[in-house]
Amino acid sequence: MGPSSSTTGANVSSPYISGDASTSSYSSPPVQIHPVSLPPPRTTFHKLKHRLFEIFFPDDPLHRFKNQTPLLKFLLAFQYIFPISQWLPCYSLQLFRSDFIAGLTIASLAIPQGISYAKLAHLPPIIGLYSSFVPPLIYTVLGSSRHLGVGPVSIASLVMGTMLSEMVSATHEPDLYLKLAFTSTFFAGVFQASLGIFRSGFIIDFLSKATLIGFMAGAAIIVSLQQLKGLLGIAHFTNKMQIVPVLSSVFHHKQEWSWQTILMGFSFLVFLLTARQIGSMKPKLFWVSAAAPLVSVILSTLLTFSLRSEVQDLSIIGTLPKGLNPSSLKFLYFHGPHLGLCIKTGVITGMLSLTEGIAVGRTFASLQNYQLDGNKEMTAIGLMNIAGSFSSCYVTTGSFSRSAVNHNAGAKTAFSNIVMAAAVLVTLLFLMPLFYYTPNFVLAAIIITAVIGLIDYKAAIRLWKIDKLDFLACLCSFFGVLFLSVQMGLAIAVGVSILKIILHITRPNTNVMGNIPGTQVYQSLSHYENVLRVPSFLILSIESPIYFANSTYLQERILRLVREEEERIQNNKETSLKCVILDMKAVTAIDSSGLDALYELNVTMDRRSLQLVLVNPVGGVMEKLKSSKLLDLWRLNGLYLTVGEAVADISSTWKL
Repeated sequence: MGPSSSTTGANVSSPYISGDASTSSYSSPPVQIHPVSLPPPRTTFHKLKHRLFEIFFPDDPLHRFKNQTPLLKFLLAFQYIFPISQWLPCYSLQLFRSDFIAGLTIASLAIPQGISYAKLAHLPPIIGLYSSFVPPLIYTVLGSSRHLGVGPVSIASLVMGTMLSEMVSATHEPDLYLKLAFTSTFFAGVFQASLGIFRSGFIIDFLSKATLIGFMAGAAIIVSLQQLKGLLGIAHFTNKMQIVPVLSSVFHHKQEWSWQTILMGFSFLVFLLTARQIGSMKPKLFWVSAAAPLVSVILSTLLTFSLRSEVQDLSIIGTLPKGLNPSSLKFLYFHGPHLGLCIKTGVITGMLSLTEGIAVGRTFASLQNYQLDGNKEMTAIGLMNIAGSFSSCYVTTGSFSRSAVNHNAGAKTAFSNIVMAAAVLVTLLFLMPLFYYTPNFVLAAIIITAVIGLIDYKAAIRLWKIDKLDFLACLCSFFGVLFLSVQMGLAIAVGVSILKIILHITRPNTNVMGNIPGTQVYQSLSHYENVLRVPSFLILSIESPIYFANSTYLQERILRLVREEEERIQNNKETSLKCVILDMKAVTAIDSSGLDALYELNVTMDRRSLQLVLVNPVGGVMEKLKSSKLLDLWRLNGLYLTVGEAVADISSTWKL
């Protein structure tokens, strides 16, 4: 399909090119007119197959199986399901040395963080250690990241603790609370594994980076303020997670403040923050920030033990049970009034932890120049959490702090997670009594130090400079967490992200284009200063698919631009408008509403004695135009491959 046969393949010259207020003579080289063709015919089945493949398999994970023998295909499939089988057969002593050092290093961080994050989720501290033992072992077998340090994380712990404690008290109903936590972890794993197995990871992309920056920062502030309970020695503290009730609780219980707790707590906080700063400023000294939490736990425990007779009101962890993870199958809660709460908590914490884990894994994969299969990681993290829910663990994922330490410590494979799990195993079997006198103020200091890095003000400033709408989304999620709730903050974050998508879809850009003198290049008038208008032509570029959601808007916008162009021509006394060209190279798809809009637009232009021309419609749009019989409207002098060819060919007919 294309221009008339009299002009197809002919050499014609461009018209005069004019500026806004004047017309200047300009002659361009002859232009050859090329026909616009329909794509090769395909059946509906092949179209659907191709579309589904692009949606669910954009990375083509099956390419490795092409042209392979059945035996090799089986081995490749086994390696794909169990990535450990790829590197374990060639594992060497040199790799073991690197992984052993890295594993012990992250264990020194994982043990105190595990205890601290469990308290953040209102769970017994021992659950945090259990969650640092089984999940890393599962991930080592199923995961494909070489540097991901697996364990509990602050945000997922906070969200789980907040959502469950709103319905069930961890203090008054500890057994029920524990059941809900394990069941939520199970549903989180099912949700995560389902996304990976069905290759639906694009769902988590609705949490945009901008909204996550605001959400993480707000959650970090709330978490930090909640730790004032431990740092100030307050016994009675609010369970609410909004900034106003938390600050109100701090100042309404000033009589409970303990100067001994404040002195020791803030001293360790300063020590931890200093160690963290040293580690961030000098990467070679990463071990300083990695070892600081464990050193703080040891020193504070010794200090509390030595002062146990002089200071009676220090809050300590108390007795922790020795031994391996007990089975929690009997604790799973699949019926009753709180099942909906478990599913909701599982989905939300699963989405958050998955987003963090995938982002961390991809960050370190790009640093080491290897590729990470996002859907495979989702499956691995999901199965890890399902197994964890059976063995007294709560939601775990890849932690940025542990992964950064793991990377800086020189980890070469996922075996470092096994070393870390072995260190936790030794702790569970033999060292539990040593944590009896560990004070809660040092756990609060560890949590604050860990979450303070989530406040990325530089990223927020960058959003302000780059995209004001992204910055607004960041602020909405930030203040939503601070003043409403963590769940509402997350809902606002998702809502703003979806609203942004809707705005881009329903209100796409439509640019007025002109010619760059001396070329056949046409660009936006608002973008390039030297671009000149073409007399008698209005050239518009549509920069989105045409769907039911935007077809009416585009139709109204095009008619408005036509009216404005006619008014401009009248005011400047230029050549009257004769032709409207729609550059459709960015229109990747069109539906029935879009086709109706094009038809109505053509009818309107015809009534106003204006010619409507389509330029470079893509294959899918051409197929729809042909199927709807609308292609006949543009067969002669109405369908062109480039704007330059359209202008040249149509102008030549006016001169005849």
